[in-house]
Amino acid sequence: MSTPQNPFASPGGSRQGSRIHLGRPDSSSPTPWQGSPRHSVDGGSRPGTSTPFTYNSVLHGAGTPVPAQKRRFKSYRLREDYAKPWLEDKDMKKTRWNNVIVGTMLLVGFAAAGVVVYFMSKPYVQKDANDFQTLDKSVWSHEVQLDGFGNHAFDWTTTDARNSYVDGDGLHIVPTLTTETTSITADQMYANYTLSLDADKSCTGAFNSSACVLRSDPKQGLFVPPVRSARLVTKGTRSIRYGMVEVVARMPKGDWLWPAIWMMPEGDAYGAWPRSGEIDIMESRGNGPEYSEGGRNWYYGTLHWGPTPRSDAYWKTTLAKKVRRGAYSDRLHTFGIQWTPSYIYFYIDSKIHQILFIGFDKKTPLYEKGGFAQQKSENDTLLDNPWQGSNSTTGNAPFDQPFYLILNVAVGGTNGFFLDNVGEKPWVNGATNARWSFWDARDKWLPTWGEGDQRGMTVRSVKMWQLGACGAKQEL
Repeated sequence: MSTPQNPFASPGGSRQGSRIHLGRPDSSSPTPWQGSPRHSVDGGSRPGTSTPFTYNSVLHGAGTPVPAQKRRFKSYRLREDYAKPWLEDKDMKKTRWNNVIVGTMLLVGFAAAGVVVYFMSKPYVQKDANDFQTLDKSVWSHEVQLDGFGNHAFDWTTTDARNSYVDGDGLHIVPTLTTETTSITADQMYANYTLSLDADKSCTGAFNSSACVLRSDPKQGLFVPPVRSARLVTKGTRSIRYGMVEVVARMPKGDWLWPAIWMMPEGDAYGAWPRSGEIDIMESRGNGPEYSEGGRNWYYGTLHWGPTPRSDAYWKTTLAKKVRRGAYSDRLHTFGIQWTPSYIYFYIDSKIHQILFIGFDKKTPLYEKGGFAQQKSENDTLLDNPWQGSNSTTGNAPFDQPFYLILNVAVGGTNGFFLDNVGEKPWVNGATNARWSFWDARDKWLPTWGEGDQRGMTVRSVKMWQLGACGAKQEL
């Protein structure tokens, strides 16, 4: 019977320190090779002995390891003189000075950045901080209307607790179907139903206007809004003229939802919109990322300004930001602006992550930047300068007045924010039956809306700061 073989044996190998070298047995081994070469390391014994060479004997010094032969060190250093052509190259001699110049410029750049940061730093006084443990009604109020405001949106804004409420996650603004949260039926939405918000005096629009009273009539294109939502404002309670605003929020998920965090002037000092300006800190769409005009993976920062609605020069002062991964409906983000007499800039999550900077220049005020002097109004007359009487010394009118904050989630609309023939939009902006066409396609868009508060905007906190130290005189 042959001697049992140790699978860890190392014939033909050597031990140096604690290293073990495994190999096939040499021809002098008395024990033949055993096992398949594909699956066996070595089945032989130690050369020159009939005793199997075991793994443990090497580790614990039971055997006498064969010393490995040391390879003689061989130097590859050149022994003779060799050429160094770079020492004679004049261009190579400039390398040192190039390094000095680059290093100096880097130091100057860092120093300049420090100077800019120092002088751009502004003193601020916090005007309001709300983390929405409760809804502070001394700060926030609801705007209640039926007409969709200036965008002719398809939602009816309410004070209903199902459309705006506070819980442990913050403030939620959630759209709901009119047929699910009221006794109004689909037939009544379509025809022969009178809805009046004047009866309970809840309407914040003009008494007996289309904002407060509606009778459904398909012949006139009048339909009860198919969706109810909410719009909260700080008008009359909290406003700033220069400062900072930061809102931590998560956007809604669902086709044709239109969340917005924006600001409007406390008083129309220069006239009706857009003469007195508008600051859109954040606007987005609830549509999916595949929506070609930018879905919930994009958001916009914008200034609106101009002598007339048709001449609104927002396109000169707007920029969109795409989230790197996912969508703005996936988690909370900080949407902010910093506003001074000299500039307004928009940022996300951090002030160093700027998405849009708009500078003001007294030598080129906004009327000239907009090129309005070369344009004509709707009645073919020259556009007047609504900001000519401004006291601003930086050319920033109309953005030299106090503005208040607005939070809302609108649905649809006919002002062009949702373009025709894009993303299978079920209505046409110029059609009188746009509301009803939207409602008629609910089997397509309603399944895209998130569950519960996922279809709404969640606001975790709002902070507002006024530029300037307490009691300091503000620059115009």
